[in-house]
Amino acid sequence: MKKKLSWLASTECAVVLFLAIAALAIPGTFTESRTIYSSPPFLLLLGCFGLNLALCTIKRLKTLSKPVLVMHGGVLLTLAGCIATSFGFVATVNVYEGDMVDQVYRWDREQDVPLGAELVVKKVNREFYPIPVKVGVLRGEAKEGLFVLKTGESFDLKNYRVKVESLEFPAETLKLSVFDQGRLIGNCDTSGASTLPPGFPYAFKLVAYQNPSLKRLWVDLELARGSEKLVEGTSEVNSPFQWNGLYFYNTRVDRDAAGAVYAGIQIVRDPGRPYVFAGFAIMGLGAVLSFIRRFYGKVLWR
Repeated sequence: MKKKLSWLASTECAVVLFLAIAALAIPGTFTESRTIYSSPPFLLLLGCFGLNLALCTIKRLKTLSKPVLVMHGGVLLTLAGCIATSFGFVATVNVYEGDMVDQVYRWDREQDVPLGAELVVKKVNREFYPIPVKVGVLRGEAKEGLFVLKTGESFDLKNYRVKVESLEFPAETLKLSVFDQGRLIGNCDTSGASTLPPGFPYAFKLVAYQNPSLKRLWVDLELARGSEKLVEGTSEVNSPFQWNGLYFYNTRVDRDAAGAVYAGIQIVRDPGRPYVFAGFAIMGLGAVLSFIRRFYGKVLWR
């Protein structure tokens, strides 16, 4: 028994386990399948690797330096987080703008399951970099002028100043604000909507524009249960919306054959996430302490 425990705490055992973990992880690295990381053999290897490190730490507790002990603790916490992550899941669903779903597709089970709440995509938002546009100005039937500028910029029109606010897609509608001596007197767009005073002499037309470059894409989400609104927020690719231990990522925005907008939402439950990040932080701290110890002597650690 002592020989078995001694081998479990040895460097040789650590090398064997590390190679086995690396070999099992290769299929997940080169394919889209992540099921290997939650399989019993892989989790068993992670557990054995953690046991090996714990036994090694206990066996050499009096001889290991404090920075190394800190790093060992970080590794153990990270391994525990990896094992806890296996009890999470990844699910996806496509939701039309303004529509609601209460089921999502879980990839580990390969079936639709209840979400536990109703997920609503309230609005799909797009923000573009300034778009070069040509704005035609009409006074009655007569052409008053043609202005070339970018969205967010302004031009002078007699006693007025006109600001080109934004270009809306897919309607290709240009929105403008009109100022008289610095005072906003109204808004209008090239579709005909206007809050300008009656008798305002000018009309505006979008003559041309360059293809826009997308700056940011995000969706407004709401979670409800029946008539009760639980929570609402926004989600984008690298900034998920969080609720009840779930992370909602906006992974895609597209249109169907009929032109209706929908958003692809990925829902992730990862119970090991905080432990993995904490483990990385502790390992980083241990590395810094080891660097200080190496270059400033052992006096600090006596």
